[in-house]
Amino acid sequence: MLLDPLQARAVYDLAARERFAILAVNADSPACIVDVLEAARLAQAPVIVETSLWQLKGHSFGAGDALRGLARYLADISVLAEDPAYADVPVIFHTDHIKGPETVRIISAAISGLPLRNQGSTAILRASSISLDASELSEEQNIDTLAALIRHAQAHGVPVTCEMEAGVDDGITETAVIARLVGGLERRHPGHLALFAPGIGSQHGFSAGGFPTFSPAAVGRAKQIIEEICGRPMGVALHGSTGLGEEQIRAAVAAGVTKVNWSSESLLVRATAARGYWRDHGEDIDPQQRAFKATAMDNGVQSAVSQAYVPVVRARMAAVGATARGPQCLHAARACAALAGAAP
Repeated sequence: MLLDPLQARAVYDLAARERFAILAVNADSPACIVDVLEAARLAQAPVIVETSLWQLKGHSFGAGDALRGLARYLADISVLAEDPAYADVPVIFHTDHIKGPETVRIISAAISGLPLRNQGSTAILRASSISLDASELSEEQNIDTLAALIRHAQAHGVPVTCEMEAGVDDGITETAVIARLVGGLERRHPGHLALFAPGIGSQHGFSAGGFPTFSPAAVGRAKQIIEEICGRPMGVALHGSTGLGEEQIRAAVAAGVTKVNWSSESLLVRATAARGYWRDHGEDIDPQQRAFKATAMDNGVQSAVSQAYVPVVRARMAAVGATARGPQCLHAARACAALAGAAP
């Protein structure tokens, strides 16, 4: 079930109150989206599927056009999430690492929706929650950009659920910076923020030396500050989880992390499995071999990758505390929808 922004907010709220996290996988291809949903189904877990600018423009989705990529991504995940096989999986679609001059245009489209036209009928596809890459923005620009996106949602009469970030790769974010960012947005547009991503000593990508400054205590401080400012349960988003061990992840979740981004290790697992497949089946890439067609078709390598990848995703879901949380999240999402339907 693909959640709308209000349903996503209800699930984020539940995670903040119950102290579990949801794995957010930066899915790089349609096959990866299938595998992520399959892992969530087997784990009975909620899941966040998120996309970055390079996926939207990549060959699997937009082939150079970010908005076309966003439409294809949303169409793909909508079909899968509403399929009977995955209808009981709470699925959040989230924009991640969108930056540069196209930022507002892309995220605005994700908020107000992109039309999917077919044989005279039109469906509008929207993101469940949004964030932007603030690494090149000042504090004022960060606040102003999110405020503009919220105003865009209001102008179109649609809800929006936001994640705000600080310098996630710049060490541990000072408490004063957290207060200025969260307070600046909350004062202008209260109630739209569901997640905050501070620097907590991790970084995007791999690190040969690990992350010795990684601090669950910094997570706890950030959670306390943002909840005091917002006056409601709030979660911390962990960027740069690749390279963190399961005990570190569990400690971060216990301290208040409710969203765990996972990308670099995900890519490594899939690429390693693909390399193994071609190593083992390279001799079959010969038109004279009986196994040529079965080996050469995308299904061959994708199935091999899936077999290796899905168990790893399930293990990561267990580490963040999401296993068996799916039914509870689905109940929260459906209760939210029922309340919205009953509103005058």
